[in-house]
Amino acid sequence: MFGILDYLKLVAGVAAGLMIYHLYAISIGYPSAAREARAGYVLIAEKTAADARAAEMERQRNAAAQATEEHRKRLEAAQASEQAAKDTLESEIRSNELILSQKNRKCVADRADVDFVNHH
Repeated sequence: MFGILDYLKLVAGVAAGLMIYHLYAISIGYPSAAREARAGYVLIAEKTAADARAAEMERQRNAAAQATEEHRKRLEAAQASEQAAKDTLESEIRSNELILSQKNRKCVADRADVDFVNHH
């Protein structure tokens, strides 16, 4: 039915069709390769975003810890300053009372008067 020449034409046509498909696939890119590349890109993008979120959380945690430490130091300094002021005031009151007792004088101010003067 078919001669050798017909089979050669058929083989040449199939080869030409495969070549045209190959050139077409190369020019627009293989669809499966494009899907794989996009899938890889999505994974990389998700990983990068997760790393950025983790780094931001770490930065915020470190900033909060540093702020807490600074606040604690300021509080301790304020408490020490307040205690020093109280100690100084008490020593001044004692020295004034000692001076008055040495001069045989009495301070008619009681503890309520002292508290009033301290707070106003």
